[in-house]
Amino acid sequence: MRKFKIFLRNNWLLIVVILSSIVLLILAIIGLSSLESFYRNLTLSTIPVQILLTGLNAFIFVYFYMTIFRGGLASMKKSKIEPEQINVKFKDVIGLEQAKKEAMEVVQLLKDRTKVKKIGGKIVKGILLIGPPGCGKTLLAKAIATEAKVPFLHVAGSEFVEIFVGVGAARIRKLFKKAREYAYAYGACIVFIDELDVIGRGRVFSFMGAGEETNSTQNQLLVEMDGLESSQANVVVIGATNSPLEVLDPALLRPGRFDRKIYISKPNLNERKEIFKYYLKKVKHDPNIDIDKLAKKTVYKSPADIENIVKEAALIALRNQKEVVDMQDIMEAIDRIELGLRHELTLVPEEKQRIAYHEAGHTVVLYYLHPTDDVFKASIVSRGGALGLVSHIPKEEFYTMSKEKLLADIKVSLAGYVAEKKKFGSTSTGVEADLRYATQIAHFMVWKLGMSLDSNELLVGNFSVLPENEISESLKEKLNNESLKIINYCIHEVEDFLTSNWTVTEFFAEKLLEKEELDYDEIDEIFKSFAKEKEEGYENINVGLTLP
Repeated sequence: MRKFKIFLRNNWLLIVVILSSIVLLILAIIGLSSLESFYRNLTLSTIPVQILLTGLNAFIFVYFYMTIFRGGLASMKKSKIEPEQINVKFKDVIGLEQAKKEAMEVVQLLKDRTKVKKIGGKIVKGILLIGPPGCGKTLLAKAIATEAKVPFLHVAGSEFVEIFVGVGAARIRKLFKKAREYAYAYGACIVFIDELDVIGRGRVFSFMGAGEETNSTQNQLLVEMDGLESSQANVVVIGATNSPLEVLDPALLRPGRFDRKIYISKPNLNERKEIFKYYLKKVKHDPNIDIDKLAKKTVYKSPADIENIVKEAALIALRNQKEVVDMQDIMEAIDRIELGLRHELTLVPEEKQRIAYHEAGHTVVLYYLHPTDDVFKASIVSRGGALGLVSHIPKEEFYTMSKEKLLADIKVSLAGYVAEKKKFGSTSTGVEADLRYATQIAHFMVWKLGMSLDSNELLVGNFSVLPENEISESLKEKLNNESLKIINYCIHEVEDFLTSNWTVTEFFAEKLLEKEELDYDEIDEIFKSFAKEKEEGYENINVGLTLP
């Protein structure tokens, strides 16, 4: 009965038009039958022309109206998505265990809404999913709707943005009207607004009218969410954003609106294993693929990144006329996505040798001196605009950076410069990016983190937040000198290390010239095999450099 009432409420105008048309048609027939044959024939002959002109005028009016208000209210005429059409269960959301626990509470509230109201409680009206892109925010929202067995309306924040003031607000009103009707018919409804920050950014108030459309759209959203408090319909609004909370307007985050926040992070090691298993099931693959190794090589990768890797590997296997995806295809896919396409450049032997020694310096220092990172790949093949590169990944997830880690990053960056200078007596333009990166880290350490080379030197403070004209010249000079001290210290450490271990650096450079590209397993094998050759002096490698 409720569904029939909703049908009548939504289509009463159409019903009235149809009935009126039938009545007018009957009256027209009666009127024509009373005319003489000459006038009747004359009237009938002009009817097609009149219909054609009327239709043409209507078409021109509708065309210009929809051109001006393109994407207007018509864009909101999306069909309702039933839970069984979504069919995404919590078991299909791999990882996100903590986020799923919090989402399950919402599902239980929706299922037990009668008991909740009986005891005097209320269902959560607004949930904000916060996390980096590609980590499953939309999937989790769909799973909530599926598990709660309620209708699910999915819109994007950009659908409400137009140049005409009031269009976005009208769309918000139409969306929530539809949501209340579905909630009335089915007991509850979920509205999912993706990229909420598009319409949820802090409002701008200007006498010139700047931002009026966004302001009016957001104001309407706030009003509609307030209206949910007094409404009998159980409408839950889920917003998703990958922007920091500071970007959103405070009015959206107050109690009664998006007051419950679910944080979604990138998957950990075990979750990455499960994600690889899930996506590999969708392609024909070699059962001997080392998933543990793949999970370790994709630290900080999102589920979307992993899906992209598997799909790219399938394309590579197809291009190589293979029937199944193997480990080599996946590794090549990671290289292509991370490092770019391979470009075959013809280099003169001297330039190729310079690049090899440059990358060998990076690799040796990274392999032996870095406390948190492993070498992922060393290459002297042009990729992504670089003539050579050394890619490294963390051994495991780290969410903070220590002083030791930052200093090691600087040493690795400067190692190519030192290796070039030691081998050829001078450096090339290839060191520019490395020097820039090392300088940025040193500046970051001193100006923002209050770190200094000497533990007795106190420069505590984030000086970057102060206006430049409020920092004295003497303090600027002191901070900049401390940054230079860090860089000079790291250069001396790298020089001492490479001088003591130049044989292994040359050995690796020659291997790099021979192979052009080396993965972690090959790099590890090279260094371990070299360590066995005692006649080369590798047993004297000094890896015990410490901070002053």
